[in-house]
Amino acid sequence: MATVMATTAAERAVLEEEFRWLLHDEVHAVLKQLQDILKEASLRFTLPGSGTEGPAKQENFILGSCGTDQVKGVLTLQGDALSQADVNLKMPRNNQLLHFAFREDKQWKLQQIQDARNHVSQAIYLLTSRDQSYQFKTGAEVLKLMDAVMLQLTRARNRLTTPATLTLPEIAASGLTRMFAPALPSDLLVNVYINLNKLCLTVYQLHALQPNSTKNFRPAGGAVLHSPGAMFEWGSQRLEVSHVHKVECVIPWLNDALVYFTVSLQLCQQLKDKISVFSSYWSYRPF
Repeated sequence: MATVMATTAAERAVLEEEFRWLLHDEVHAVLKQLQDILKEASLRFTLPGSGTEGPAKQENFILGSCGTDQVKGVLTLQGDALSQADVNLKMPRNNQLLHFAFREDKQWKLQQIQDARNHVSQAIYLLTSRDQSYQFKTGAEVLKLMDAVMLQLTRARNRLTTPATLTLPEIAASGLTRMFAPALPSDLLVNVYINLNKLCLTVYQLHALQPNSTKNFRPAGGAVLHSPGAMFEWGSQRLEVSHVHKVECVIPWLNDALVYFTVSLQLCQQLKDKISVFSSYWSYRPF
């Protein structure tokens, strides 16, 4: 019995020593690794006037789709803003070619990119608030920090992977509609959003429903992408989507950022798992 108790005491001492090392050394090593990764991620979101790099460079992306050549164009991205859009639309019925571009005095902020960058900045702030000289007292304290960092990283990732669901009236009321010169025809709507590592442009062609139409009018709800046949009311008119054209382009640095988010979340979870192994000790024994 004495031998068993001595063995147990020895094992406990080893575990406590390992946990002390984990709290005092490995936690800070992981925090430093996370900071380095997230600083690389934040560089992908460089904005005009931030740091010493100067204005964010303009990047041109050619819009494309494997399913249609009705819409072609080039989008110019500068940081978190579309600084130019040059779009050609071939109308399906008569093959008429429409051309529209941003007014020179206009830029369109991509809120998804801006929000993702802000969440990354908040995650970095949380990590740097516990510098190398800080001594963690309990595992629970580490878990709380990891949960807070993971929350910011999950929000950053979700902003890029989950575009907003909008109703057709919300798209019609968007300031994006008024960005173009010449002005968009009244039977066109345009939406722009980020989906994963892609910048997507959707053009909706509309036609008015006649007052004596026998169609059962049922306004469409919110969606990332509306389908032909979707109906809505705008002003005094009832309208229906007749054609939908979606084109997109890959933004390589968004793909980099998503990879950094995934790696960082994995590191956070691994550290949480290591801490949890010692849960029976840190719950009552601070170091």
